[in-house]
Amino acid sequence: MHMRNNRRSFLKAGLGAGLLPLGYHSAVAAPPTRSPNEKLHIGAIGVWTRARDNITACANEQIVALADVDAGFLSRMHDLYPKTKTYVDFRKLLEQRDLDAVVISTPDHTHFHAARQAMQSGLHVYCEKPLAHSVREVESLVRTAAACQVVTQHGNQHHASQGYRQAVAILQAETIGKIQAVHSWTARPIWPQGIERPPAAPKPNHLDWDLWLGPAPARPYAQGYHTIHWRGFWDFGTGALGDMGPHLLDPVFTALQLQTPRTIQVESAPVSAESAPEWSIVRFEFSHAQHARQPLTVTWYDGGKRPSAEAIGVRRPPPHGTMLIGERGRLFIPQLGKKPIVLMDDKSTPKIDVEPGLDHHRDWIAACKANTTPRFPFSKAEPIVTTCLLGNIALRIGTQLQWNAQKKAFDDNATANALLDRRYRQGWESA
Repeated sequence: MHMRNNRRSFLKAGLGAGLLPLGYHSAVAAPPTRSPNEKLHIGAIGVWTRARDNITACANEQIVALADVDAGFLSRMHDLYPKTKTYVDFRKLLEQRDLDAVVISTPDHTHFHAARQAMQSGLHVYCEKPLAHSVREVESLVRTAAACQVVTQHGNQHHASQGYRQAVAILQAETIGKIQAVHSWTARPIWPQGIERPPAAPKPNHLDWDLWLGPAPARPYAQGYHTIHWRGFWDFGTGALGDMGPHLLDPVFTALQLQTPRTIQVESAPVSAESAPEWSIVRFEFSHAQHARQPLTVTWYDGGKRPSAEAIGVRRPPPHGTMLIGERGRLFIPQLGKKPIVLMDDKSTPKIDVEPGLDHHRDWIAACKANTTPRFPFSKAEPIVTTCLLGNIALRIGTQLQWNAQKKAFDDNATANALLDRRYRQGWESA
């Protein structure tokens, strides 16, 4: 019997007892563990671009199912895994009885429906960043993971890298003193932003456009959505902040134990109703931060904007990175989990020893088999993903916002609060 069948019986027992309504934790016992040598049966929802790397990272297990709305991509991946069953609709994949877990690598706007339905089916879930497309969706996925007692991992694949772990150790040891300011930037977007809706065009025969849209509002197919340019459109993506913020800010949130900001201030290029701005600068003020001065301001830059030399002490910073300003020095954290650089005011060279980095996917797989918690479950990803989504709301509103963490709402701004959730197209109202 596969793990899923055992887990499904637990979930059915919990549902029958009224223990698993969405939003509540379950009293159902955790499902049994399995041998580390026994292979997981994994389904892949989304098979191309970033999905290829995720599938390859899990290939030592048993890939048994593939789903993608693009028949061309699906066919090419099936050639590499010819024993898999294939689906155009991921909801059909989730009905396959022999699955233990799924890896979700679809556009942002379908993360929520795929992940929630998978967890409600008793499956462990690895989901690409950002976890979901709206703040309320993030909250729901965290609750659902706890209620269903499945193992989740957020797709910040550099989280367990040696470079990021070293950066966290440096900050928590207060090697450069308490942090006074944080600056994080990216050269992205590498797709169009600040544009209006492109004109309708004939749909390619290999693409199921209706399923690609999924829960998003109906619109005609147009060139410029599939396969990567969707990231800039509000209905489908989360812009450069949602794309790179979860990576570049990850060690900052981890080391300083940040939650959500109290205040958000923005400046940007003109914001379209359709897409994120060409560039933006977003200032998050956090009331509480470990190893830092209170309050702490974290400033985000994208679209070619960079912090000034006066702010970070570097005249020509690289395309992506994060600089933390401390009382006794600075810490530069490159992208992709590379080795951080400590710049002490007294020119000393501190040494911080940390354990070697871990493989993010293998960490999740091992946790699935042992029924333990991996390094970056949905619950730990919630603050950083929520913060990025709140920043996007501030960009869309174009004004300073005050976030009330207790109420999980903005103070005195109904327009901003309306953007905390989204409406789904008919047929997608519930996963």
